[in-house]
Amino acid sequence: MSVKALKPYDFPAKDARENFPAPLLFIGWEDHLMFCAPIALPLPADTPFGAVGPGVLPGTYGYHPDFAKIDWNKVEWFKSGKPWKPDLAKSLADNGLKHKDVLRFRTPGLNGINGTCN
Repeated sequence: MSVKALKPYDFPAKDARENFPAPLLFIGWEDHLMFCAPIALPLPADTPFGAVGPGVLPGTYGYHPDFAKIDWNKVEWFKSGKPWKPDLAKSLADNGLKHKDVLRFRTPGLNGINGTCN
């Protein structure tokens, strides 16, 4: 449902890029509902995309039993709900990612604890 403001906003947005130490990137894990929503991570724009999965995500998703089984070469990525192929050697910025973009990843064959999507 869309919302229409009754009067113009007259103040700066609190979630503007300059209010964070690095651009926020929201990353969610498909078929793992133990994590009900994407996690917001402040990641420098020059971070190589290939470092995100094995280097950044263990700190957020690493305690899930499926995480250690991920084959990062088979992960399917989605940007704004559409299939997306990042260039792992390029930076987040060079992959076109900007502040508050949303990514989701699917791990084929890994569907949560005992296949429950949890």
